[in-house]
Amino acid sequence: MMTQAFYTGITGIQTNATGIDIISDNLANIDTVGFKGTGYEFSNMYQSMLNTPNESPTGSSVNSGIGTGVRLQATPLIKQTGTLIPTDRSTDLAILGDGWFGMLGEGDPIYTRDGAFTFDSNTDLVSVDGLYVLGSMGGNISDNNVLTQTLDDVPLGDINSQEKLHFPKTLTYPPEASSLAKFYGNIGTDDETRTMGASVVDPENNKNHLQIQFTKVATQTPPGSQWDVVATTKSIDDTIIYDTQTGVVNFDSSGALVSTTLSNIDNNGALVNIDLGTGFNGVTAVSNTPISSSNTANGTIGGDLMGYDINKNGVVIATFTNGIQSSVGRIAVYHFQNDQGLDRLNGSRFQSTSNSGDAIFFQDANGNNVIGSDITNFNLEGSNISMSYGLTELIILQRAYDANSKSITTADEMMQKALNMDA
Repeated sequence: MMTQAFYTGITGIQTNATGIDIISDNLANIDTVGFKGTGYEFSNMYQSMLNTPNESPTGSSVNSGIGTGVRLQATPLIKQTGTLIPTDRSTDLAILGDGWFGMLGEGDPIYTRDGAFTFDSNTDLVSVDGLYVLGSMGGNISDNNVLTQTLDDVPLGDINSQEKLHFPKTLTYPPEASSLAKFYGNIGTDDETRTMGASVVDPENNKNHLQIQFTKVATQTPPGSQWDVVATTKSIDDTIIYDTQTGVVNFDSSGALVSTTLSNIDNNGALVNIDLGTGFNGVTAVSNTPISSSNTANGTIGGDLMGYDINKNGVVIATFTNGIQSSVGRIAVYHFQNDQGLDRLNGSRFQSTSNSGDAIFFQDANGNNVIGSDITNFNLEGSNISMSYGLTELIILQRAYDANSKSITTADEMMQKALNMDA
């Protein structure tokens, strides 16, 4: 029994010392962003089961065991989400729920919950230690840094096609020349010149003025009314006239538009369709109704890049000086069959192992890859270890360490007494 006490005490000291090291490492990383703490599980060594037959007067059917020590059974990953830390950067991200950000290291991908990202000097999205963040590009940026398409969203590609997210320092939103201008309003029935106007964009990224003048035809043919119409495209300062087109507009006796011979006009190299509407949907000539005018015209003035932001869905959005925004990439969120099998490299950095399985993407009902968790920007996930938890565990482990130390001292004293008795 005295030898057993030695084994029990020694293994207890060793195991509790390991537990103290684990908790100390957790406390050392209490300020590490995205840190997942490590727990500990102990088990008996060389346990012998004792059974008291229940046939005896004092018998019992309950098994009890006697062990000769303790060992560290496992060091599980504590998966609890850490406290969110508000920041002032849209590139700071935190995952709400399951999942890991992927980063490109020198070898295999590295996975982390640390979403403290930023754009480096080459406008690659990177971690604070310079690792490239993995995701899917939108494919809507040309080689000469021109946006080729405005995207509301960027789908998450195949897991093996994820790449570093690179975004150019300069990006141009090309001008989209106007091709349609539609007019609404009432010109009345009085013999007075009425004017309507719209802003239209030309291929040279100029915002020009499309002006339409309505003048009542001198000789009217009842029923209804007829108006001469003159359309002009010119620069916004009226110094350059690009084109002039004329036509005739016919209204019926109720003021509804019946027909027009005015169709298209040149806007510095772009043809603009002039739509005056039909019936009462467009331009009308109704008496005893206020004179009004409004318009809608397509086309967009070009713009230069103002910057990149990341929204809560992990989508990277480019904002331009013309007020237009477009998605250009998406950050990937990886998942594992067994998160406990991940191999910790340091702090909040992990790599996959045969125990964790390969990284996977979640999919929706249609088979499309999705990030599988919500992402919040302007936030970071703090360590999931609290100071109170760590200090409490240290006290428990320290007392267990002291108890095992005393058991060794007691066993040694008993051994000395036994030897003295033999003497």
